[in-house]
Amino acid sequence: MKHIGLVIALLGLTTLLASCAGPQRPVLYPNEKLNAVGKEASKKDIDECIQLATASGAKEEKGKEVAKETAKQGAKGAAIGAVVGAITGNVGEAAAIGAAAGATSGAMDESMYHEVDPVHRGFVDQCLRDRGYQPIGWK
Repeated sequence: MKHIGLVIALLGLTTLLASCAGPQRPVLYPNEKLNAVGKEASKKDIDECIQLATASGAKEEKGKEVAKETAKQGAKGAAIGAVVGAITGNVGEAAAIGAAAGATSGAMDESMYHEVDPVHRGFVDQCLRDRGYQPIGWK
């Protein structure tokens, strides 16, 4: 297989992209509470609310979604690559390249556009409101 290095590089990039995707976090309105406690204390409160949400069963489950979408797109890429390979005469190589490209696409889509589970988000927002903060969105 001539392009094995390319396939390995694309799969490595896929893994890197999936692992680098940082989870979304709440953004707080600068109300009296936030101004009184400061950014560091508010970050600790956000972390505690996220942990409470997870412990209560309102899990974000982002990693599972990224892995599932990456695998699905990889399978689609392999199928497309196999068709191209059948036409050009090298089914195995084309399928491997297609799988790597599809997996990379799937990982990028999920890591860049994946939204936090609405129940998880709602739990964290309520926890923060109970502590005196005003969450205005997530990013």
